[in-house]
Amino acid sequence: MTEARDARAAAYEIRTHGSVRELGEAAYRALLEPATPPFLRFEWLDALERTGCVAPKRGWLPMHVGIYEDGELVAAAPAYVKGNSEGEFVFDHSWARFAEAELGISYYPKLIVAVPFTPATGPRLLVKSGRARETLAGVLSQALAGICKQAKLSSAHILFPTAAESALYTEHGLLARHGVQYHWHNPGYASFDDFLARFNAKKRHQIRRERRELEDRNIVLDVLSDKTLGPEQADFIHDFYVATVDKFPWGRRYLSRAFFEQVCSSMPDALHVVVASERGSKKRLGGAFNLLGKERLFGRYWGALAEVPFLHFNVCFYKGVEEAIARRLGGFEPGAGGEHKVARGFEPTVTHSAHFLADRRLREAIARHLVAERTAVDEHVSEAEPVLKP
Repeated sequence: MTEARDARAAAYEIRTHGSVRELGEAAYRALLEPATPPFLRFEWLDALERTGCVAPKRGWLPMHVGIYEDGELVAAAPAYVKGNSEGEFVFDHSWARFAEAELGISYYPKLIVAVPFTPATGPRLLVKSGRARETLAGVLSQALAGICKQAKLSSAHILFPTAAESALYTEHGLLARHGVQYHWHNPGYASFDDFLARFNAKKRHQIRRERRELEDRNIVLDVLSDKTLGPEQADFIHDFYVATVDKFPWGRRYLSRAFFEQVCSSMPDALHVVVASERGSKKRLGGAFNLLGKERLFGRYWGALAEVPFLHFNVCFYKGVEEAIARRLGGFEPGAGGEHKVARGFEPTVTHSAHFLADRRLREAIARHLVAERTAVDEHVSEAEPVLKP
């Protein structure tokens, strides 16, 4: 247990928990808002733990941070002790090499405040309604330093918080880092054709040709969600998931079939599974596993069980955009990487992380590095050639 240290935070108590269930399901749910992204729901985090996708033997030890006032849970942050940097998507391998080779200190284990295997933006500190987020962000910032000292961890890293939340952490001394993803933003499109109208003629023709390819091959795209999605779909989802991760040397089977079965059973309303199949035979050719929030769609995994031209673009991008427009969502985050998304209407967007490093020498060296890195990232985003017309 670590006590928060400044006068404003004196009333708060910090506890760490070895599972999300230790926080208490009802108490955890009381921290969520209608717009909280689905990957922060109790069911999602619990499924990761109960199916063994996050476990010490997998390099993930849950150490969730609870902030209590008079014994009541008023804020929480999902957190994990890591013995490596896999499945995080904010890459710090060079930091680890520098710490160990140049400073002679161990970089692992470390603590991350994040959702495993999920490079999607959202709150990382869940705060009970009516409580001051600004104060509690300061409490968490101080608590991370205390946890690292007590547990002998080199550092703590808050990954993919919102821009506003990240700013709160930097006010309390954490180091700000910027990255880039390609997101689709919805200014209020009425239809997919309305979206296409913002491209030049050449780009519009290209996208229409790529969408028409599936029609010419008698391939249809359907969406399974809520009442049309159940645990019986776990085999198909797992099959197309491993079809992709097994294709690349760096691929990792982070998620198990049991995980997909559990979330399809416990939270189908927050899942959005795109299925590509032959029109006549109904043979499934591939699909995408997305998460459906109240305000945004989040692309997570995709895979093809057959090679079909432009299947990836249709399943992962165009169907998601079409669905986001129909559901009047504010945006669509299709996942990490991929400058090819720009040509399909996704725009470079700054992502955020915040970092505490216990060793002064390491902290100062990384702080200097981050100044240059933030400048480069911000210039890249601001100078990117727009594909969509105003």
